[in-house]
Amino acid sequence: MGIAPYIIVSSILFVCGIVVMIARKNIIGILLGIELILNAAALNFVSFTKFSNSNLDGQVFALFIILVAAAEAAVGLAIVIRFFQIRESIHIDSATQLQS
Repeated sequence: MGIAPYIIVSSILFVCGIVVMIARKNIIGILLGIELILNAAALNFVSFTKFSNSNLDGQVFALFIILVAAAEAAVGLAIVIRFFQIRESIHIDSATQLQS
């Protein structure tokens, strides 16, 4: 098995993430799209490291991507919960009216 299946799966994940970010109107869906994009990038790093010289740079970058994704999910969910408490909606159109 070569690198092509990994790249195909990664590109499918990336395109699905972009489509979800564009198509969804709520903040939770947009956060899920961002997670898909980050997972596609991590898969690319790991697959390129597997088929290049045997260093661990890709795995280290993928670990950092996973850590950033976890922090983004925690902070993003906290913002969504607070936004829902204020507006009682999670639609992104309501977020344009936030001034203070």
